[in-house]
Amino acid sequence: MKAVNRLLLVLAAVWLFAGAANAQDKVVYHIDNTEAQATKGLRNVRNHLDVAPDTKIVVVTHAEGVDFLMEGAKDKKNPNIDYASLVSALKARGVKFEVCDITLKNRSLKREQFIMDAEFTPSGVVRIGQLQLREKFAYIKP
Repeated sequence: MKAVNRLLLVLAAVWLFAGAANAQDKVVYHIDNTEAQATKGLRNVRNHLDVAPDTKIVVVTHAEGVDFLMEGAKDKKNPNIDYASLVSALKARGVKFEVCDITLKNRSLKREQFIMDAEFTPSGVVRIGQLQLREKFAYIKP
């Protein structure tokens, strides 16, 4: 009986390690501030995917952090940076960009003001918590 128990423990350990080896990294990037944070965050996401291309990334925005996802948004310090094209390139690599509906309500913004690559979530902070707790996403705030 001891041999069977040992065999079961070994098989369970192998199964757990095999699952861990095949697990996909998941990261939520939190952007709630100025365009400087958005520029830095987008660069971080791009670099992240360059090194670990299989990472599942969700960028959650709220407060002033939603501004870079609005139609025509450009970096004020570097007007050559067109956020829509940067976001589109990252979206093509599997990144999701989510905008907080509470922010829209509080700032009297409309969904139509945002680029097509933006998705919406009822609450940015609730979404971040759900991703961290329920879906085991790592948290990064650029």
